[in-house]
Amino acid sequence: MLYKSIARPILFQRDAEAAHGQALHWAERCGRSKLLREALETIYRVEDRRLRQTVFGREFPNPVGLAAGFDKNCVALDFWPALGFGFVEVGTVTAHGQPGNDKPRLFRLPEQRAVMNRMGFNNDGAESIARRLPRPPHPIPVGVNVGKSKVTPVEQAAEDYVESIRQFHGRADFFVINVSSPNTPGLRKLQERAMLDELLNAIVGAQQAVPLLLKVAPDLTFDQIDDALELAQKHGLSGIVATNTTVDHPAPPEGGLSGAPLRSCATECVRHIYRQTRGKLPVIGVGGIFTAADAYEKIRAGASLVEVWTGMIYEGPGIVRNINRGLVRMLERDGLGSLAEAVGAGQ
Repeated sequence: MLYKSIARPILFQRDAEAAHGQALHWAERCGRSKLLREALETIYRVEDRRLRQTVFGREFPNPVGLAAGFDKNCVALDFWPALGFGFVEVGTVTAHGQPGNDKPRLFRLPEQRAVMNRMGFNNDGAESIARRLPRPPHPIPVGVNVGKSKVTPVEQAAEDYVESIRQFHGRADFFVINVSSPNTPGLRKLQERAMLDELLNAIVGAQQAVPLLLKVAPDLTFDQIDDALELAQKHGLSGIVATNTTVDHPAPPEGGLSGAPLRSCATECVRHIYRQTRGKLPVIGVGGIFTAADAYEKIRAGASLVEVWTGMIYEGPGIVRNINRGLVRMLERDGLGSLAEAVGAGQ
């Protein structure tokens, strides 16, 4: 309540990207204080054995993660467990540091409970960011979302991804291969079957037994998703992240839309992936999650884990606690002994 009545109005008076930077600055500073972290944990952390899962060989204390793009440069890693997150995905990271697209490039759409971004993978580069990520074990699993540098031709994308992953060797708990952002020219071409096959072959051949997931766009047809799933299984990937932002929206502004308008589409993508793989390929569901009901919808559709991003902006830090508490109530309502029992139950 304090966030919505006090902090959010203050932040919303500022440019969206500036406000996001300020929030990250607060998170970084708070994360440095053990005393403050422990105090926050008493407020936000939800401990319940029914929320625990082992997914692609990693232990998750609860299913709610922070999506890539929120903490691109891994500057507030100590803070996220204190807010009760079950995991965090940093990045998108590229082999070469880059400033991203011209500003303004991040826009709130309050009437839609949405955010539009055309950031363009602005980040400090894999080498710099990797130095900020300690070696495991981490308090919660840390995934690294990897994309293509803008200066790298699409034809040389595989080398770019492999270099980023190499920098994080021995540090990341899992990797997410991002070929679905709409804000880097040519990137979505890598979702085409032949190019994706070549890319995954190079990445799988170079990395060292760390789970690899593929992040797909909500704008793909089901036939295109099926091609991606076939290749993911061919190359032994550990899971799918569904979905990225959508370009299926009226402009302006241009860019990828996230938030409430994406909820139903992303859920249907999760449902299709679970059905096509018979639940054998774990899914992280992303898109339009603001409440426990939103999260449970994706879990019942087939998501083992979920991530929030836009929801954090509109709901504030209490979103993780509220989702986890709500999930426990829903499990009790449905007579289920664990979250894993709910995964895919709505098929």
